[in-house]
Amino acid sequence: MMNLDHDRHMHRAIKVASTNKFAPFGAILVDPITGDEIATGCNCSENDPTLHGEIDCIRNAAAVWDPERRGDYVLYTTAEPCPMCMAACVWGGFRAVVYGTSIPHLQATGWFQIDIRSHEVAAQGGWKPDRVVGGVMATECDRLFDAARRLHADS
Repeated sequence: MMNLDHDRHMHRAIKVASTNKFAPFGAILVDPITGDEIATGCNCSENDPTLHGEIDCIRNAAAVWDPERRGDYVLYTTAEPCPMCMAACVWGGFRAVVYGTSIPHLQATGWFQIDIRSHEVAAQGGWKPDRVVGGVMATECDRLFDAARRLHADS
């Protein structure tokens, strides 16, 4: 994968995710050649169960991206993509997906997750293992989800 500053881009995804304190699933799509942010997305699944952060980001990007270049783009997301979101990334033909917290961490802290890891979906879609990068700024991302679970418990 191209030489990207994963921490810088994940920090931006965390900032996007912070706009939804109850479900901090945030994503950004980056052009690694220019370093430009193509689009952002945040979990909006309270009304549409398919509108996870990654899907929101992809939908927002589709309105502005150059479809001929989407194979260059890298998606950053605060949590390991669920099977639906990872499949959308595979179908989108992105260069890579980079995530923070893992599905096992989410499950351990009480988040409902389908127990299929993103690298499994990617492999079934023909992606090479290096196209899924996990654990980037995991501690910071874990804190977002842990705080959100506490908010759910308090409400």
